[in-house]
Amino acid sequence: MLNNVKDSYYDFVVAVLNYARKKQSRLENVKDFMISNPDASTSDILEYISNQADFFEDAAFDEAKAG
Repeated sequence: MLNNVKDSYYDFVVAVLNYARKKQSRLENVKDFMISNPDASTSDILEYISNQADFFEDAAFDEAKAG
């Protein structure tokens, strides 16, 4: 499905898979978005993902800057 996006590229596929594999709900949300928006570009899909409430859960946390 990700390879069929009109402007798909390797890093896009890897990034989306890395995000979606963490939770089943993420996979379902991305899949539903892509089904509902068949003409979505890679940018559209990445914007959708980055606007999800759990997007930053996987961000690296720098303890040195926090304290």
